[in-house]
Amino acid sequence: MTETAHARDIVLVVDDSPETLSFLTEALERSGATVLVATSGARALALVERITPDIVLMDAVMPGMDGFEACRRLKANTALAHVPVIFMTGLSETEHILEGLEAGGVDYVTKPIVLDVLLARIRVHLANARTAQSARMALDTAGRYLLAANRDGEIRWCTPQAVKLLEATLPGRDGAIHLPESVKLWLRISAGQRGGGASPGPITVEGGRQLQLAFVGKTGEDEFLFRLSSDDDSGQEALLRKQFTVTQREAEVLLWIARGKSNRDIAEILGLSPRTVNKHLEQVYQKLGVENRASAAITALAALGER
Repeated sequence: MTETAHARDIVLVVDDSPETLSFLTEALERSGATVLVATSGARALALVERITPDIVLMDAVMPGMDGFEACRRLKANTALAHVPVIFMTGLSETEHILEGLEAGGVDYVTKPIVLDVLLARIRVHLANARTAQSARMALDTAGRYLLAANRDGEIRWCTPQAVKLLEATLPGRDGAIHLPESVKLWLRISAGQRGGGASPGPITVEGGRQLQLAFVGKTGEDEFLFRLSSDDDSGQEALLRKQFTVTQREAEVLLWIARGKSNRDIAEILGLSPRTVNKHLEQVYQKLGVENRASAAITALAALGER
């Protein structure tokens, strides 16, 4: 970790030992990181509500809330679930290592800490976390609002824009986002089926607004991938269908054209081939009486503005 490459890395160290905190703070700051410290799991959780670290070094054994429970609660907060947690402890039994990994930790180092090994692991997990986050942000840019949940309905990860949509419609009192019982029931039923079943129905939230979770597929043994959309999208698509007598798929393509997406982006968003998108566009141009995508976008935006 060099000063130039990692000047912005924020490392949260959670440990009840003043000696360990002092040792790690000095070493991490010398390597170019910004260091935050917490002497208990509860204080760590309070701190991350104000500042999001890039990585957490978590002591497993602490008075009160131990590191395992603190990690579980941190991972339950969708906005923080992407932050890697490395456990530090004198416990080296297999059961303790498994407990740390099951709580959401990405790695486990034993005390006394070998500094060079710890710094190397921090570099690896920071790089992995940033790669994963960049991929999710790229999916957002392409218009993909995705989330993955396990069979118990616990959210594993979301793309950044999906987090915003969920926070706006499914706020949790504890800072976490909880899927409704109807979706959890669907997951429990579908978990044993090959490829899952049909998508669950729309989720009605406060104010009568709805979210639609379209099941994409299983991405792991216990990971189910969904694409999110809101009734705002379906309402706009319905308006375009009524205004221009286009099909549902043509309305979807036209809506993304109005949002400035390329044919390749639209193909990825809707799960189509670029050639199929082109065919839909030919029909859209004909029905709108326009000759190109720019004119189609302007016509669609004008129609949506009348809503």
